[in-house]
Amino acid sequence: MTLQNRVDPFGKIHAAPSRGLFMGNRGGCFHRDDQTLKPTHWSSRQWIICVLEFKGRRRKLMQPGLYTELFFMDEATALAAGHRPCFECRRAEALAFRAALMTRKVFEDEPSASEIDSLIAGEMQARIRHNLPLAFIDALTLPDAAMFEHQGKAWLKWQDTAFAWSFSGYEGAMALPRGPVKCLTPSATLEALRGGYLPTLHPSFNRLAA
Repeated sequence: MTLQNRVDPFGKIHAAPSRGLFMGNRGGCFHRDDQTLKPTHWSSRQWIICVLEFKGRRRKLMQPGLYTELFFMDEATALAAGHRPCFECRRAEALAFRAALMTRKVFEDEPSASEIDSLIAGEMQARIRHNLPLAFIDALTLPDAAMFEHQGKAWLKWQDTAFAWSFSGYEGAMALPRGPVKCLTPSATLEALRGGYLPTLHPSFNRLAA
């Protein structure tokens, strides 16, 4: 059985066969003993992005009472979905992400992980819980590696090109749309990207961008 644990850039969780480059979680357990998801798809605001392998640890997925493992096609996908780098298994990236937020004056003082979570995962939870509409932003003003919706699909913005997202990688490219688009990446994460944080992108991006 393909488990419902693959996250798209809209923050929704699907059953899809493609595993992706990263795993993560949403702060605890929100699956049932039969490995199906409960109605609320998070346990707290600790939405993190983790590596697939760390210190030889091995897990059986969706064990009763333990945190619900999630998987992301790449880091830009996870960021768009409201997650941030883990301070344990991706500490260097987490520190760089926090520094980028401070560079952009999102925080005046060095924030704790929980303060970052309250801002970013908090925005996503409010968006999902209250079905808030996505903000329109001029595509040209988006930072590289931000994601947006166009014609019902998710796209990655990189320079003047848009790359079509899928669970297995980027499937094609087109010129960046002119004018407003619906932004998927949370507002604070946009600032981290503007502040110099560079997420890991799927190898298909390099093939299309070459």
